[in-house]
Amino acid sequence: MIMLKRNPFRLIVAIAAMVTLLTSPAHALVEININKGNVEPLPIAVTDFLQGELGQKISDVVAADLKRSGLFAPIDKGAFIEKITNPDAAPRFEDWKVINAQALVTGRVTQEGDGRLKAEFRLWDSFAGQQMTGQQFFTQPENWRRVAHIIADAIYEQITGEKGYFDTRIVYVAESGPKNARKRQLAIMDQDGANARAVTNSNDIVLTPRFSPTKQEITYMSFEGNEPRVYLLQLETGQREVVGNFPGMTFAPRFSPDGQRVIMSLQQEGNANIYTMDLRSRTTTRLTSTAAIDTSPSYSPDGSQIVFESDRGGRQQLYVMSAGGGGQNRISFGDGSYSTPVWSPRGDLIAFTKQSGGKFSIGVMKPDGSGERILTTGFHNEGPTWAPNGRVLMFFRQNAGAGGPQLYSIDLTGYNEQLVKTQGFASDPAWSPLLE
Repeated sequence: MIMLKRNPFRLIVAIAAMVTLLTSPAHALVEININKGNVEPLPIAVTDFLQGELGQKISDVVAADLKRSGLFAPIDKGAFIEKITNPDAAPRFEDWKVINAQALVTGRVTQEGDGRLKAEFRLWDSFAGQQMTGQQFFTQPENWRRVAHIIADAIYEQITGEKGYFDTRIVYVAESGPKNARKRQLAIMDQDGANARAVTNSNDIVLTPRFSPTKQEITYMSFEGNEPRVYLLQLETGQREVVGNFPGMTFAPRFSPDGQRVIMSLQQEGNANIYTMDLRSRTTTRLTSTAAIDTSPSYSPDGSQIVFESDRGGRQQLYVMSAGGGGQNRISFGDGSYSTPVWSPRGDLIAFTKQSGGKFSIGVMKPDGSGERILTTGFHNEGPTWAPNGRVLMFFRQNAGAGGPQLYSIDLTGYNEQLVKTQGFASDPAWSPLLE
């Protein structure tokens, strides 16, 4: 049994380990090659899970997750010919082939004697006439959305061969109020925008929240008491602590891949340099020493290198150095300026914000600076963050004349851009690792 604890205003969740409903899943023919440039979405039928309203809600969330990925095209339920009455039995595959449902999802939701929810699903290859996978989960009824995300992840992984990203959360800066008196709080939500709630509640400015890669903990910057400081916040307990009291301004904190260190920029006497702090010993190590502004550091997933931005050459550009600070090399050479770099969890790309020609773009390049690609351009786009599978980015956008920023996601093809709805304005998103 996996116990997932939340902070005080979340209930304790208990989700049982996945149970395979087929001892030796058939090697079906349905698959998506996500390494192609522009992927044609796979037609998939997601039927209402039996029984009742909750089953339908779960299947609706599963379908919405898959559709939002851009890799799947859920078929309208009005086109279904067969009505599934027994999800344990093989469906009439011919009925699903007629409507070009290359994959089919069936399921059931029941209540256990102890009050827990039991959710089961099966994934079928309609054209091969085979079951691809089948699993079941147990949880408390209030956590039904999370079960839906886990099912969507299982389907995504089965068909694409890579981990999904739906059972994740986003921490961001929620903005409200008039532009000249904007209130900014940290908030957290599911990756699809559901279950949003505040995690700070003060009038102090908060910036750059970032998730730990190893646990439900975030680091962020706050101007509490008009003192810019970096904080650690435990989402499970609500406990908060100051990372350290440094002279000058501290900003752009981010965790190391093992979660044992925080890397950040410290400003002193008009310039800023990059430091790391060991969270156990609280010792700091200086990594850069220039008369420039070095900031926005981000580790490679293996922890051996760091990408950061610096204006040491006259304008903001991206540089890569070793984790110890050696071998600082510039990697961005395009027109304009580059900022907010963040290394992909896969290690193959670095995402960035680029300002050129009066517009802001979100793009990616290889760690050596080659292969630069712009994914989206607008009046003001900024702050990319990676999904844990390294296939999708989230960022914030301020449109010309708009009252405030909003969150968007886009995949690596650049074709699947989606608005992520929030209750108010939102900026500075950070994507969590997969929940456990």
